[in-house]
Amino acid sequence: MSHKADAGAVLGQGAGLYPWCSEIAGGVRLALQVTPNAKKSQIIGPLDNVLKLRLQAQPIEGKANEALIRYLAELLDMPRSRIVITHGHTNKRKIVEAHGASLTVESVARSLLALIP
Repeated sequence: MSHKADAGAVLGQGAGLYPWCSEIAGGVRLALQVTPNAKKSQIIGPLDNVLKLRLQAQPIEGKANEALIRYLAELLDMPRSRIVITHGHTNKRKIVEAHGASLTVESVARSLLALIP
């Protein structure tokens, strides 16, 4: 399977109500679009096949990536060590995996969407 087809299969797993959130072994995978340097960190909402969010951190020396992990850990009430950026370390579009036995696509999506201002 090609890399492009593999990425489509990954996003397709949660393509029902939440195309930006898919189930993986032991957790969920999130497709995010991050805007750094915001006045405050917040979830903006779904956009195409990603969940858009703003971070109150500068995109310098990995500070925005660290802030993203801290922010998601706080929102999902889990340790930072259980959240990993797997793709997009230097890009505004990122793939993040959150690992936890109790995490489901439905629970994570509802938790994050409930925070949209």
